[in-house]
Amino acid sequence: MSLPAAFVSVILIWSTTPLAIKWSALEAGFSFAVFSRMVIGTALCAALLVSLRVRFPLHRQARLAYVVSGTSMFGAMALSYWAAQFISSGMISVLFGLTPLITSLGAAMWLSEEALSPNKLAGIVFGLLGLVMVFYGNLHLGSGAAIGLAALLLAVALQSLGLVWLKRIGDDSPPLATTLGSLLVALPLFFAEWMYAEGGHVPNGLSLRAIAAILYLGVLGSVLGFALYYYLIKHMDAGRIALITLVTPVLALLLGHGLNDEVVLPQVWLGTASILLGLCLHRWGGRLGLSFKRIG
Repeated sequence: MSLPAAFVSVILIWSTTPLAIKWSALEAGFSFAVFSRMVIGTALCAALLVSLRVRFPLHRQARLAYVVSGTSMFGAMALSYWAAQFISSGMISVLFGLTPLITSLGAAMWLSEEALSPNKLAGIVFGLLGLVMVFYGNLHLGSGAAIGLAALLLAVALQSLGLVWLKRIGDDSPPLATTLGSLLVALPLFFAEWMYAEGGHVPNGLSLRAIAAILYLGVLGSVLGFALYYYLIKHMDAGRIALITLVTPVLALLLGHGLNDEVVLPQVWLGTASILLGLCLHRWGGRLGLSFKRIG
């Protein structure tokens, strides 16, 4: 698959993932929903690896990548599913829109990709301002919203730093192998969480929507989405990969509002706009400044 096609596919998958998380977590229970998704994803990924005869490296670099990716996946997803009990699906995507800003800090410190220029710092400031607006808007939706947003912010940090660490490791394993290795590391952790949080209880009478959401996340979210994500990690720098979240917040907000009747307050729209402006400044602010300098 070409890089543009993979990039667009990840955007579409990540835009619909928050709503599917919301639908599955509320009805099935957050720990069972994410564990069952991982079981489906692991089984499918293993079947694809065998049928396509893709190598599954076990050298030291590959094992380290599996552990880093798997633990990062567990932390980010466990927190996201738990937070889905308190906040809207759109908010999940909006906060993950901060990924490029957190990633750039880690990349500047550990990857030496690019120093934090004035435009990148301005982007971070606008992103933080947007985050404050989002928090303020959600405080009007109930006391649990602030707790959910805090947990989700931690999930974003874990995913962002995991991305940077993977780039630092520089493993050249096939993306599908990295996906399976990560799932094999994360699956026992999700099982332990399910046993601790819900006592291993399997819910009865799930609706078709909840079942479809779990299957969608297991097949597209866990296998195709992560395989394409690791493919992009191998061929693009960390900052550009994280720019996927420039588009997904708006799409996710619209989907949540249209399909799940989620309330989107004016402060949330303003916060989202500020985050997106920060991302634009972070990515293209230097070019704009150069253009203005030439004009002057």
